[in-house]
Amino acid sequence: MKLFKQLLFFFLISVYNLSAQFSINGKITDKQNQPLPFANVILLSNEKEALPKGMVSDDNGNYIFEKVKKGTYTIEISMLGFKTKNLKAFELNSNRTFNFTLEEENESLDEVVIKSKRPVIRQTAEKLVLDLEKSEMLNSNLQDVVKRVPGVIVTNNGINFAGRSDIRILINGKTTDYMDVETLLQNLPADNIAKVELIEQPGAEFDAEGSGPIINIILKKNVRLGTHGSVGVWVGEDEGIEYGANASIASYKNKLNWQLSTGYSAPTWRNDLFINRRVVDPGTNETVTYDQATIEPFDPKNTWLSGSIDYYINDKNTIGFSTRYNNTMSDRVGSSNTEVRSTTNIERFVTENSFDRERNTFSINPYYEFKSDNDKFILDFNYVNFVNENTNTIDAVNGNTVPFVNQRYLQDGKYTIRTIKADYNKNITDDFKVSFGSKFSDVDTDSDLKLFTQNTNGNFDFQADDSNRFIIDERIFALYTKVNYKWSDWSLSAGVRYENSDTRGTSTSTDETRTRIISQLFPSASLSKKLTEKLGANVAYSYRIRRPNYNSLNSFVTLYDPLTSEVGNPALKPAFTNNLQFNLTFDNQPFFTVSYSETSDDLFLFISQDDATAQISRTTINLQDRQNWNFRLFGPLSFIENLDGFTGFIVDYNKFESNELSPNLFLSKWNLGWYTQASYKLPWDINAEMSSYFGTGALEGQIDAGWIGDLSFSFGKKFLDDKLKVNLGINKVLNRGFVGTVNYDNIDANIESNGSRQNVQLRLTYSFGSRFGKKKAKRNASEEEQNRIDNNN
Repeated sequence: MKLFKQLLFFFLISVYNLSAQFSINGKITDKQNQPLPFANVILLSNEKEALPKGMVSDDNGNYIFEKVKKGTYTIEISMLGFKTKNLKAFELNSNRTFNFTLEEENESLDEVVIKSKRPVIRQTAEKLVLDLEKSEMLNSNLQDVVKRVPGVIVTNNGINFAGRSDIRILINGKTTDYMDVETLLQNLPADNIAKVELIEQPGAEFDAEGSGPIINIILKKNVRLGTHGSVGVWVGEDEGIEYGANASIASYKNKLNWQLSTGYSAPTWRNDLFINRRVVDPGTNETVTYDQATIEPFDPKNTWLSGSIDYYINDKNTIGFSTRYNNTMSDRVGSSNTEVRSTTNIERFVTENSFDRERNTFSINPYYEFKSDNDKFILDFNYVNFVNENTNTIDAVNGNTVPFVNQRYLQDGKYTIRTIKADYNKNITDDFKVSFGSKFSDVDTDSDLKLFTQNTNGNFDFQADDSNRFIIDERIFALYTKVNYKWSDWSLSAGVRYENSDTRGTSTSTDETRTRIISQLFPSASLSKKLTEKLGANVAYSYRIRRPNYNSLNSFVTLYDPLTSEVGNPALKPAFTNNLQFNLTFDNQPFFTVSYSETSDDLFLFISQDDATAQISRTTINLQDRQNWNFRLFGPLSFIENLDGFTGFIVDYNKFESNELSPNLFLSKWNLGWYTQASYKLPWDINAEMSSYFGTGALEGQIDAGWIGDLSFSFGKKFLDDKLKVNLGINKVLNRGFVGTVNYDNIDANIESNGSRQNVQLRLTYSFGSRFGKKKAKRNASEEEQNRIDNNN
């Protein structure tokens, strides 16, 4: 019996030793006893097979490891700007507390302490990263943020990078519900943006869609437990008083994480178009001048509501669900006045175009995620429904001397996108990683154009011959694989993506169906080499496709005024692009870049003119060949005391060529751009920032644009223990707009596209609770399809 009791005792002791779990906690401060948040804390076990545990300290410098088994451990504390500290090995057989005091890296007596800072911009083989999280950059909305990316120009005509306007915007790897770039730039608050990625060489995990770069906006990840949120209001003046408000709240307790956000905005701006054309009358051979001025104010009303919930089943499995609703209403009146001058006569087209547009967007996105130390699997489903209801009426008004029949267009569109996507990542070793994935998307669009003309009684009659309903049914299936491998000073990333797309477009007016089936492999690769301690080099390649957006396939004829229209092209083919890029980096920051891209069947916005009617029309065509060269040289401004930011030059060359047009089209031009972004700390802890760019001129399709420039300032200060942020932005101080010429075939025109000047905005944001709560960032499976639905409001 005694022996049995001893064995039982030793058995219980062994079970206790195996199952006993303790906690390790403490606080991290500097030598002034100030808490250090976001310090890296690593717990290392002496057992060979045991994996290290890691975390970051909270706002008060506290850290805690829970449910740690009995054993021998060491602790390592590190933080940028401070010396790393190591705790000697200790035995854990009860709860332990260890406090740490870190010494600054460059501390010396009677000297100014300089803390190292995260670079504002850095370059990898596949992308350029603009880091905002640790910088003092001040931004009001996404437009402010995008302007900070070296080489990006934001104008009335959209976004341009190094001579390319075919840019896609993603947020956390997914496309926002906004369908037009202007609304997206104006209304997405910038407060939670951590960094911006300019992805010029997308890997196989990205959709092959697009010939230009991707701008991926990464939101700040929440790292705090508890409940937190923010409220914000803003007011400004552009083309009248503009204003908006937004609010968000989130909570992460135990295994449940939920978030809600809502907002309303009423911005104002103006897009004016001036065209001066010389037209040779084919009957008299006389040159007639058409001097057109179109004034178009914008004042949309935007409302949005979104929510998400995540449930952490255990350390490895998570399920989640998110939904979003957006509503945009835009009622506006554009006026057009065209003076037609000949040697014997002067006539005037004077019209007003009244727009009444409403867009509703609804999306739901459930997902499942498995994540361990070496494996990660995500299954993502996304459903998106867009409904557009658009009415515009063109009326002749007082002053018009040319007979014109008033017209009304009803343009309704419905879009339904269903996608399912699976991604799997496996870490074979610390230096070798493989990825696999698949995606299926099902897109249905229904665009209905109805034209009505006004009769002598003042009523509008339906014109069946000029109306059309266009239905598109598209299926895309994709598979990809990718490997990442590091050895010595080399690193390789290579992958291939297979996509099979089946697109069918049906016109009800002609009872004709067009079918396009594409099966294609899209390879991508990048190779990097560390040349010295500071200098690195990399080269990257990608092959991509750009499918026509759904509206451009529709054979609608949309009349903007009696002399200007836009025509769809159901015969469009996709464009294919080869991209090649070489980078030299210094301390992981962009230093020198050379890139080249060539696109076959480029989707080109073609301008044509009918001399008999003097009507000018735009339509997207497939251009035979497009080439783009790009050279960049950048450097930081940190060598100037108290100044942060960067400056640099970009030289790009664009060439458009087609022997299939009559006459043959050949356009080419070099452009030099100078970009600067600088931030400076003023007295009273006011952060000031200046951003500017200047370009000598570039090609915008057929338009040979002249020099362009912009200059903006921003000032910000924090109050109430950094909970209240006040920001004043003064934008477009110098904004020449878009001025160019078109000289091709029978077109001889000067064009100016101008917007409003000197936009001023005052923004207040108050944060409460834990500043940031935990949030997972993932890609939306429908990012490609949503990009191609291009409805302007």
